[in-house]
Amino acid sequence: MKAHTHETQSTITPEKALDFLKDGNQRFVNNLKANRDLLGQVNATREGQWPFAVILSCIDSRTSAELIFDQGLGDIFSIRIAGNFINQDILGSMEFGCNVAGSKLVVVLGHTKCGALKGGLDAAQIQKMGMDNLNHLINHFDPIIENIIEEGEERSSKNAALLERLNQQNVKSAIEDIRAQSSTLKNLENEGKIKIIGANYDVETGVVTWL
Repeated sequence: MKAHTHETQSTITPEKALDFLKDGNQRFVNNLKANRDLLGQVNATREGQWPFAVILSCIDSRTSAELIFDQGLGDIFSIRIAGNFINQDILGSMEFGCNVAGSKLVVVLGHTKCGALKGGLDAAQIQKMGMDNLNHLINHFDPIIENIIEEGEERSSKNAALLERLNQQNVKSAIEDIRAQSSTLKNLENEGKIKIIGANYDVETGVVTWL
């Protein structure tokens, strides 16, 4: 499988880009990799890159987008931050990927058993550890937790049902933030030039489900 060129990228629709990822995850789950000459892709992309998708995922070591979607060099822009949430720099990266480099799809990829979200649920205990920057990060999830937690429900990473609800809502909130905070990406989506979609990766099975 060859690296994408400007010509092949220009023929890809948002729907086709999504199919590429769905097919790639199916290969991954079945332990079947596309036949790629990675060194050849290094050579083919030395003058430029034409990725078809931008994927925001967690830094979790089990969630490498290139692996779980079976993609090669030059195929996707991979943005990673613990908890896969949105900030201005990430939005800028997405705008570059789509409006400048021509990607056709934005994916926000959450995953089960996310450590960052567990930290958000256990914030009171983690804050006692005195890690200022980590505390800042996990505080991003407080508004979502407050919206989804039920009266009397235990706020704890041991509450598996709450953790998974948080995972799902965190992805949906990130998509809402993209549309609300980036007129560039919202306009591209309204014009049909890109799709913005959420997904969830199961760390036990390797399967990606689409939200």
